[in-house]
Amino acid sequence: MKRVDRPLLSFSACARVLGARPLAALRVGAAALSASLLLSACQDSGGLSSSRAWKPIPAEMVALMEQKGSNKSAPILLRAFKKEAELEVWKMRADGTYAHLKTYPMCRWSGQLGPKTREGDRQVPEGFYTITPGQMNPNSQYYLAFNVGYPNAYDKAHGYTGGLIMVHGACSSAGCFSMTDEQISEIYAIARDAFAGGQRAIQMQSLPFRMNAENLAKHRLDPNMKFWREIKEGVDQFEVTKREPQVAFCGRRYVFNASPADASARLDANAACPPLREDAEVKALVAQKRQAEDARIAELSATTQPIKLRYADGGQHPSFAHVMMVSRPEALAQAPVEIELQDKNKPVPAAVKMAARSAPAPAAKPAAATASASVSTQAPAAQPDAPSSAAAFAPAEPAAVTAPFYKRWLGLGEEAPAASSASASGAAPSAASAPSTSSKRTPAASNGKAADARQKTSSALPAMIRGAQPVLPSGLLAYARPND
Repeated sequence: MKRVDRPLLSFSACARVLGARPLAALRVGAAALSASLLLSACQDSGGLSSSRAWKPIPAEMVALMEQKGSNKSAPILLRAFKKEAELEVWKMRADGTYAHLKTYPMCRWSGQLGPKTREGDRQVPEGFYTITPGQMNPNSQYYLAFNVGYPNAYDKAHGYTGGLIMVHGACSSAGCFSMTDEQISEIYAIARDAFAGGQRAIQMQSLPFRMNAENLAKHRLDPNMKFWREIKEGVDQFEVTKREPQVAFCGRRYVFNASPADASARLDANAACPPLREDAEVKALVAQKRQAEDARIAELSATTQPIKLRYADGGQHPSFAHVMMVSRPEALAQAPVEIELQDKNKPVPAAVKMAARSAPAPAAKPAAATASASVSTQAPAAQPDAPSSAAAFAPAEPAAVTAPFYKRWLGLGEEAPAASSASASGAAPSAASAPSTSSKRTPAASNGKAADARQKTSSALPAMIRGAQPVLPSGLLAYARPND
């Protein structure tokens, strides 16, 4: 027999049952529906989500807060680092400064380094965001979750689209910060108790990587560096003061710990910035930090090849390499590709120029042999001057053809070297002799067997999202960065 799905009660049937007119029945039905929705928002799967959301903070975490000079009701601040796949929780002390509480290894994040710009790009956003009590979601399909507040005023001013970017459990990401269920349970409880203690909003700093000299030197030519330098101003202010930077927007950019010099003016992300008043002491501390850091970046830039990282689809912390129940395991099996960028403005050290001038000219090599060699490892022929780094490290020119013109024209002259004849004819080099591209692939983080195992378990992801995933090995929450 064919099954026909019918509504439990039509509006007219409801009127007959209630003995009321259809309009009155409609009002009663609407009230009942509202009550039903309100009730369903408080519970999920028989009240499981509600119980998850009210788990207390573990006793050892409360003890750690007290060691840091804080307590479970004090405000918190969050920091996320995509490249390192880590999420930090900071706690406010009695003097208003923040102390690092704990670093959680991130189970999964998706996309690439760089800001989120459009709906569906699978990007984890970057910038400074605000989490309010209304953004906490105890009924998430991903165990527990809270919305980070993307897009903010900066994102909107630039026309970026998308939303509903969460920190949640289940180790599955399509643009979110994904933790394990155990981790999100603890982080959610810490945030919940901070709100209960009176905190109105939690600041979350979402960053591409730890903004130290090493990372800045390595990524100095990345197209996103201008934006990263902009948000680094807020990072620097937090790191020198250990106080939450006040975030505002004007001129379609971030401004930190600044207010209009004219008290009647206001800051608007889409309007030009008015004259600003800043804290002179904090500004001096940031300048001092920046000076030392820039010197270190310049030192590293002389020996570090600038790169851009390209991920198959995000990454995860190495401590979760054994976990198979993640979203898109086949993407995680591929390590990010390092694309080498050409630093045209990089100065050539004087010692290198001197060695290049005094070194004898090497014998000409076949094109196939010279193509695969790195430009930076070849010694040039003696030259009076090296106007640029490219000239200083260029390979030697092939020997000139000495046969008379008429013999060369009739094909009776000396045979020209292979590299010279190829360049004279204008023919493109073959695939075997073509120069290597500027990108190189880092070896995969796992071997073929591990990649196969990840692919075989990808079909189990829907079950995991429903909360049926196996319990992860114990001890993951004990992870902490050294010297913390």
